Amino acid sequence: MITRNMRLYLKPILCFLMLLVYCFDYVTGIGGVIYAINAGGEAHTDSFGVRYEKDPLHGKVGTASDYGKRLLIGRAPANDHILYQTERYHHSTFGYDIPINEDGDYVMILKFCEVYFNAPNMKVFDVVLNGDHTVVPDLDIYDRVGNGNAHDEYIPFTVNNGRLYYNEEESDIRGGKIRVEFIKGYRDNPKVNAICVIKGLLEDVPKLPPIPSEAEPEEYRDEVEDKKSAKNRRPSGPRTPDPYSIDDSSVMLPVFVAIGAFIPLLFCLCKL
Repeated sequence: MITRNMRLYLKPILCFLMLLVYCFDYVTGIGGVIYAINAGGEAHTDSFGVRYEKDPLHGKVGTASDYGKRLLIGRAPANDHILYQTERYHHSTFGYDIPINEDGDYVMILKFCEVYFNAPNMKVFDVVLNGDHTVVPDLDIYDRVGNGNAHDEYIPFTVNNGRLYYNEEESDIRGGKIRVEFIKGYRDNPKVNAICVIKGLLEDVPKLPPIPSEAEPEEYRDEVEDKKSAKNRRPSGPRTPDPYSIDDSSVMLPVFVAIGAFIPLLFCLCKL
């Protein structure tokens, strides 16, 4: 039986093993990286050896922010928190041009983290690929994962003969580059934390681990288990009779007999 103390030790070990499996899958499964930038931040090599270059929009478009450094980022290895702590946002639509030189299958990984708002519907925006494809409509990061948790969007697409194919849509590739844009909406400003494009299939790209759910308090869980075990416990041996269920008439019968014998005796004594 797992005791309360054992649970306290097992929980961090299980979380570490989940991250370890995620890291191993990422290293062995990811394809060739053709583009990676750390939006709003400096160059960084992540835990899996992917080199994210310094934001090419630095000093040109939008605002770089490292407000997220106040937080520890959930769902991401500690070495990669910086990819979700820095960001670029803009009060208008903005985007990045990505060079594509070969035909084939690609996956774009867009990294996000809500580090400011603490409620849904505060920051909502669309992401558009190559000017024609709305690949992420109405993105509300807080609504997806809450505050301070890493969130990745995976966009698979195909390039063939100068055209980009996404789902059943297609568009022209001009100048050997595609463009990803973050569209200004009615709820705050669009943003992005990091971008990575690999050549490969969606199934080759490992996903972030699930958001850890809040465990029930140990005292509450133990109390529930005790109640369940008490409810299901069956006593051994014959059942003890209920003393309150005995027939009262059997107890009063000797009293009635004594009264019946005493009345004639009393009558005889009165005649003497």
